[in-house]
This record gives sequence, C-alpha cells and structure tokens, in this order.
Amino acid sequence: MMLSIVKVFAPTAIAFFLGIAMTPVLTHYLYKHRLWKKKSGKVAPDGRDTPIFNKLHAHKETGTPRMGGIIIWASALLTIAVIWIISQIFPTDITTKLDFLSRNQTWLPLFTLLVASGLGLVDDWLQIREPKDGQNGGLSFSRRLVVVTALGLGAGWWFYYKLGVSTIHIPFGADLEVGVWLIPIFIGIMLALFSSGVIDGIDGLSGGIMSIIFGAYAGIAFFQNQIDLAAFCAVIMGGTLAFLWFNIPPARFYMSETGILGLTTTLTVVAFLTDSALWLPIIAFPLFITSLSVVIQLVSKKLRHGRKIFLVAPVHHHFEAIGWPAAKVVMRYWVVGIITAIIGMILILLDK
Repeated sequence: MMLSIVKVFAPTAIAFFLGIAMTPVLTHYLYKHRLWKKKSGKVAPDGRDTPIFNKLHAHKETGTPRMGGIIIWASALLTIAVIWIISQIFPTDITTKLDFLSRNQTWLPLFTLLVASGLGLVDDWLQIREPKDGQNGGLSFSRRLVVVTALGLGAGWWFYYKLGVSTIHIPFGADLEVGVWLIPIFIGIMLALFSSGVIDGIDGLSGGIMSIIFGAYAGIAFFQNQIDLAAFCAVIMGGTLAFLWFNIPPARFYMSETGILGLTTTLTVVAFLTDSALWLPIIAFPLFITSLSVVIQLVSKKLRHGRKIFLVAPVHHHFEAIGWPAAKVVMRYWVVGIITAIIGMILILLDK
C-alpha cells in the first residue's frame, strides 16, 4: 500500500517541478516570437461575433501567448519517460514497481494525450499567424469537431475491438450491453467534453478545474486498484498545476488548444477505463455546466428570435458581464469543482 501511494504522489510532484523548471524556456520562446493572436476577437459557435466578450478580453488576447498547454503534456511525458528509463537502467523491485507505463492501463490515455495535444498545437500555430481577410487563422469550429470525432472513433474502436468493452455502466444499476454502439457513445461523450473547452476563457479557470478533475480520477482509479492509471492521472494533475502556477492572473500564457484538446480527449478515455463515463456530469460539473450554458444560449437565440438567456455564454463570462471580478468567478468555480468532484467520487465508491 505504501509503495502504491508513493507511486501515485511522487510523479505528481516530479511533473509539477519539471513543469516549473521548463516554463522560463517556453516563456522566452513564446514572447520572443510573439506567439499570440494578431487580432483580438472571438466568434461564437453560431458564427456571430461576441461583442461583450471582446470588450472584456480584447486587451489580453493580442499580448498574451498561446500554447501554454505544452507545459502540461511535456512535463507529464518527461516524468513518465524518466521513471521508465530509471526502471530499465536500474531494474530493482522498487524502481520496477514505481514504473506506471503499462499496456493495459496507461498506453491508450498517453497516446490520446500526445496525439490530441499535437493536433491542438498545430491549430494554435495556425491561429497565431497573421490574420487573413481580417480573421485569425486556425481550424474552424466544424473542422475541430471533425478532428475530435476522428479521435473518438479511433479510441472507441480500440475499446470495443481491442479491449473487448461492449457495456456501459448505468449509475446504481447494471452494466448495459450496447455492443458496437459503444463507439458512437464514446464519440458523443468526447465531443461533449471537447465543447466544454470554452472554459479556457479566464486566467486560472481551466487549469484549476482540470487539475481538480484529474485529481479526482486519480483517487477513483486508486480505489479501483488501477494504480498505474491513478499515477497517470496524478502526473497530469501535477503538470496542470505547474501550468496553473503561471496562469494565475495575470496569466503569463494561455492553455489554448494544445492543452484543452489533449486534456478533454484524455479525460474521456480515463472515464471509460474507470467505467464511470455517466458520472462525468457530476465529477466534471463545471465543464458540463459550461457546455450546457452555450447550448441553452444557442437554443434560446434560435427559438426566441435572437433573445438570450445570458448576457454572454458560456456562463462564466456572464458573471463577468454582470460585474463579478474575474478572480471571484475563478475561485468560486474552483470551490464548486472541488465539491462536485468529491461528491462524484463518493457516489462512484458507493456504486461499486
């Protein structure tokens, strides 16, 4: 038990300090090459401008670099690699047991993290180029959905055909046999989580929420005796906390697509590996409510002839628009995220 605890917590600390150590190098590169949007402005999913958001944040978007999410996946990857190399060079009982790179628990989420983060990095690079026709570059919202769908298709196929998973657990009920329908269900959940990526809109918000969620899943995996997966989730939490250290207002950089795409897609894989996908609305409640607020806003504007529910969606920007300081919004989201993550963990443990 003691070694398992060390196996989970030691990589968390290592990833955090590695992330802190590599940040000055990344920061120098991002600012030297001015890797931020060349034109401020944000477009809503319905294709319209968001004047309230642009009024609140335009002064930040053209002077704060993107690609800060590199800290998260780079520190996680480096931590995993260092521990694996040590176990190979010095193969003792302790070093071998501390290695958590395993085919049945961590290969798939690690692969998903790296592929999705790499695709997000490409999108970020396109966005910081000189704007064409008055618009920033980067993939359109519909093309991003295609990318996430392709990732979900690949991961869902792996779960069904390679891992033999054909059921989905119903909370406080039996496992429901869905057969090949597991793949579209997987894609749907991954798309839903990706849509919550708009939470990356206030300094410190996405980093805090994501570290809480992955910390919760580290605990869930640990109590399910998936120690390697618990260590993997914890190492992501450590890297995310390192990012958060520099993203607290005033942000040194933004997480952007290379961070949010990697984290949301990986979270989907982790949820299915822990058989808790349908518990996500509670464990990741801030993400869920973020996506839901956007959907509610779009439906309202469509059915009520342009009338809106919120001043601006997602809802955390609505709170800003009504006068809440950004720090108050972020801190209260963190508090809600911690409480709902704890509730979700308790319910999952009771469910088992």
